Amino acid sequence: MAKKEILIVRGLFITTLKVGDEDYISLTDIARNKNAAEPKDVVKNWMRSRTTIEFLGLWEKLNNTEFKGVEFDSLLYEAGSNSFTLSPSKWIEFTNAKGIISKPGNNGGTFAQKDIAFEFASWVSPAFKLYLLKEFQRLKEDENSRLKLEWNLQRTLAKINYHIHTDAIKEKLIPPTISKQQAVFTYANEADLLNVALFGFTAKEWREANTTLTGNVRDHSTIEQLVVLSNLESINAVLIQQGLAQGQRLMQLNQIAITQMKSLVNAKGLKKLT
Repeated sequence: MAKKEILIVRGLFITTLKVGDEDYISLTDIARNKNAAEPKDVVKNWMRSRTTIEFLGLWEKLNNTEFKGVEFDSLLYEAGSNSFTLSPSKWIEFTNAKGIISKPGNNGGTFAQKDIAFEFASWVSPAFKLYLLKEFQRLKEDENSRLKLEWNLQRTLAKINYHIHTDAIKEKLIPPTISKQQAVFTYANEADLLNVALFGFTAKEWREANTTLTGNVRDHSTIEQLVVLSNLESINAVLIQQGLAQGQRLMQLNQIAITQMKSLVNAKGLKKLT
């Protein structure tokens, strides 16, 4: 989809389009500088000139491998005569031109690649072309500044996320393996069983080690840990129904937590909660 921008040149709104890597400028809008009531006629009059046809043909030959040279030669032969008329749509259809775009509808009009548009602006008014060129250059400078800022931001975020990811794997995210002593210990409730399986400590142990933090361990967990915790709750319910002892369930849940965390920390779609 083409990206639209609006320039204001001497009180006129000039529409620009980004089509692929090329910038197109509205000839219809530029033509209003000469004839606000009938801008289409201005464009057609410009295209009657042999000089214009030569310029358009050269641009197409340099930039459009699908340009129909034979058809162009016949137009060039007729150009400049009193009976010669040519509309943008006819030019496009007849020669398969790419430098000019004709868009129908109230929000449409004739657009031309920037080099062609500046040539047309010179024909309309050399002074207006200078104002247009200045505003267009300002637009490009603004775009470059935004792109540079976005690139620097993305690069910085990528570095931060990389360190968060690697540090989390090394220091925090992968659960420790449950010891035999922990496996035989009877916890006060099933919630602490899940805490030990995933984090390696009970809720009370976390509070005692983090006296400056508010909430509980789950309030300070990563999104990966919360996903695994939700899975462990469902799996633990199944294991209880199977009649497994708490120590057996703890060992299984711990191994499941380790396996799932290793998978999730490598998943690009998940991000650390802040």
